[in-house]
Amino acid sequence: MSKVTVVGAGNVGATAANVLAIKEVASEVCLIDIKEGLAEGKAMDIMQTAQLIGFDTVVKGVTNDYSQTKNSDVVVITSGIPRKPGMSREDLISVNAGIVKSVASNILKYSPKAIIVVVSNPMDAMAYLALKSLGLPRNRVIGMGGALDSSRFKYYLSQALKCNQNEVEGMVIGGHGDTTMIPLARFATYKGVPAKTLLGSKKLDEVVKATMVGGATMTGLLGTSAWMAPGAAIAFLVESIIKDQKKMIPCSTYLNGEYGMKDITIGVPVIIGKKGIEKVVALRLNKEEKEALAASEAAVRKTAAILHDMKLI
Repeated sequence: MSKVTVVGAGNVGATAANVLAIKEVASEVCLIDIKEGLAEGKAMDIMQTAQLIGFDTVVKGVTNDYSQTKNSDVVVITSGIPRKPGMSREDLISVNAGIVKSVASNILKYSPKAIIVVVSNPMDAMAYLALKSLGLPRNRVIGMGGALDSSRFKYYLSQALKCNQNEVEGMVIGGHGDTTMIPLARFATYKGVPAKTLLGSKKLDEVVKATMVGGATMTGLLGTSAWMAPGAAIAFLVESIIKDQKKMIPCSTYLNGEYGMKDITIGVPVIIGKKGIEKVVALRLNKEEKEALAASEAAVRKTAAILHDMKLI
């Protein structure tokens, strides 16, 4: 028996719960939200597809009752507010930091051994906040950003190559943001063949640029943030934990010397298993990639510094 709690029943959280149920990743999925009836309604909607699709996972929804999350193996935090017109980055961080800290503290009261997956934005800073404020070991706090960014990278690669998306490999490291993520073009392959030899440098650069603005592209098309791919990326990550799949997934993790960085949460490839982050994978980056990662590090640290300045940690 395994249990996953998803905090936040908005588009991303509900989609994550839906994919977790359809793939039967866990025996039970608990969807929780502060808005009266929202989680209950989303859970009921999902459960009414069970006999149509053929899954046995039980999805339940609750309003702000954290006792119902008891004994969760994994907890996904999607709750928070998006940045609104007139709102500064400091305003966004302040509000979402309070939400994330409160949620994480409530979760640990009932699931003290849970692995926490942070999705709330700004994601790298919120993962850092959760780790620092809760005092958990780094393997138990995971920032979900790289899984989504890498999926988008592979989508754009497959479109350029005109091939099956499941036959390409691509990885995105660095911060989870349009200007801080680093699609590693040199490591991209199609059935083991370097993508650069098949596409050429110019076309591959176009793929990289499209990946970096992938989130903004979706917002422009939809008028709001995407939710299908983010929800599926959450489920992909959680499945590797619950089923101990040992998948290599780029995630925002706390570094203690790896890649020459300390006291920062930033996206790098890690092995994800039942203990959460089980190993940080050391890539041999070239000079250009190291410089890009250093620039990303500086940006992520600048955002995290706001947490210290505002005495949130």
